[in-house]
Amino acid sequence: MILQTHLLDNALIADIQLKEANLANSEQFKSELTNLINSGNKFVIVNFEQVIYVDSSFLGALVSALKLAMNKAADIAVVGLNSDIRSLFQLVRLDKVFRIYTNTQEALTGA
Repeated sequence: MILQTHLLDNALIADIQLKEANLANSEQFKSELTNLINSGNKFVIVNFEQVIYVDSSFLGALVSALKLAMNKAADIAVVGLNSDIRSLFQLVRLDKVFRIYTNTQEALTGA
């Protein structure tokens, strides 16, 4: 299992339990995240706090899940990006697609 989840206020927190988020685990990640959306969760906060490396296939899985969420009137926010991963999000302009917060509490308040 890649995602460890728990409810907090109006959101489902999904902590990624990987150091390296890459092609080897992107399909399982996509499956787990889409299952969370399909289960009726309207606001999922994906926590990258433990992740030190992300590749394009993993980002693609994240974008696919967001497309599904949008079709179901749900949303995905991202928290806990290290500086390298945040720079990657900016480089591929995912900072324009996802709401990115420093931590879970900030995402819950929409700060």
